[in-house]
Amino acid sequence: MVFSSPIFLFLFLPVTLLLAYLSQRFKWKNTVLLILSVFFYAFGEGEMVILMFGSITLNYFVGKWVGRDKGKTAITVGIILNILLLVIFKYANFAIENLNLMLASFGAAQIQMVHIKLPVGISFYTFHSMSYLIDVYRRQNQSQKSYIDLALYICLFPQLVAGPIIRYKDIAKQIHDRTLGSHRFQLGLERFIIGLGKKVIVANSLGSCADLVFGLDPSQLTSPSAWFGIICYSMQLYFDFSAYSDMAIGLAKMLGFDFLENFRFPYKSKSIREFWQRWHISLSNWFRDYLYIPLGGNKVSPGRVYINLFIVFFLTGLWHGASWNFVVWGLLHGLFMIIERVGFGKILTKLPSPVQHLYTLFVVVIAWVFFRAPDIGHSWNFISSMFGMNNTNNFTIDLLWNREVGFSFLIGLIMAFDGFNLILRKLYKVIYRSNVKSGRMVFENCKTLFLLAVFIYAALTVAAGSYNPFIYFRF
Repeated sequence: MVFSSPIFLFLFLPVTLLLAYLSQRFKWKNTVLLILSVFFYAFGEGEMVILMFGSITLNYFVGKWVGRDKGKTAITVGIILNILLLVIFKYANFAIENLNLMLASFGAAQIQMVHIKLPVGISFYTFHSMSYLIDVYRRQNQSQKSYIDLALYICLFPQLVAGPIIRYKDIAKQIHDRTLGSHRFQLGLERFIIGLGKKVIVANSLGSCADLVFGLDPSQLTSPSAWFGIICYSMQLYFDFSAYSDMAIGLAKMLGFDFLENFRFPYKSKSIREFWQRWHISLSNWFRDYLYIPLGGNKVSPGRVYINLFIVFFLTGLWHGASWNFVVWGLLHGLFMIIERVGFGKILTKLPSPVQHLYTLFVVVIAWVFFRAPDIGHSWNFISSMFGMNNTNNFTIDLLWNREVGFSFLIGLIMAFDGFNLILRKLYKVIYRSNVKSGRMVFENCKTLFLLAVFIYAALTVAAGSYNPFIYFRF
């Protein structure tokens, strides 16, 4: 079940909000929300809910062990078991495939491939589980006594299948003590509608263009059409994932939870280092706090820092999927992080601001080719087409462009670089200055009408059954 589907918008969400508000004063409010979250997951994943509860049960008992044990044995066992779960269900076939390539080179017998279904959200709920164990080990929180409360933390539906990755220490108190009210509901609803609009109006429209371009042989593309295709994908990926995060944050707020921000206009960045401070913040912070710093962070020798960055970005790429394309994507970002740390970062700060932006966008967009293309060969051929090599010039940019794409592209550019908020601030000042007494009310009414229009348009589009995938569901 996705947030932008009719069954979620018109059935699951209203029922969930009603039951959450009716049960907020009772001790079993967490049980109600847990049942709803399990239904949300089981609706699309069916029997895979058993695997998720197997993981929850495992981490519940290991968490108690970690809470009692003052040594490293319990936390080591817990981390290994969680990683093993990921390896089996996400990377087993990838490992066998690559091992078979090695065996084939020696003429050895092949290992039989076994189809293992990738459970939606396994990367997210496994990282949530490890966050819980590590926070308990570090004595930042006590181990959870209530199985229901721990299960709710791990499978709370707003963040269950595509994040953000909410760390246990940031939400532990809210599980026991949270308040629901009209003001929080209003803020949450506004955030949800903004996310829904980003998803339906921008991501879906540009996504269809990106899919069309990447579905072709790269040799068919002209250089402009190849660039337009990857730029469309860059915007689709940002608006798709940030929209889901917006909707998750909005839903959580309506239910009494406060999630941390996951995106802060990453395409405004002036370096790759800054990009990772703005992009998928919950993941980058997770790797920073639970891997990079424990490895020594930047408090070790320069050579060891570079090794640490290599490890982190190798695993960041691999976390996104069992494919060498994702590994190359992660290592490209790691390489430029190292280049900036070696000395280029200081040079970069002395360059004009537009040059810094262009450098960052160039690296990010090139790296997205590996993120989107089906394999390494396709990635290199696509990049070749971007730079005018091996083109047959069959597919030109005019075959992609229409009014809907142009409108979505323009809105995407404005929102990606924080232009929408700038317009709102300017509008607020104009309205407020025109009539100080009623200016705020006029502004709020205009904003309400605008959000209502966005919701109606998005709801009608969703109801029509148009193109509507969520990219990060497969991670």
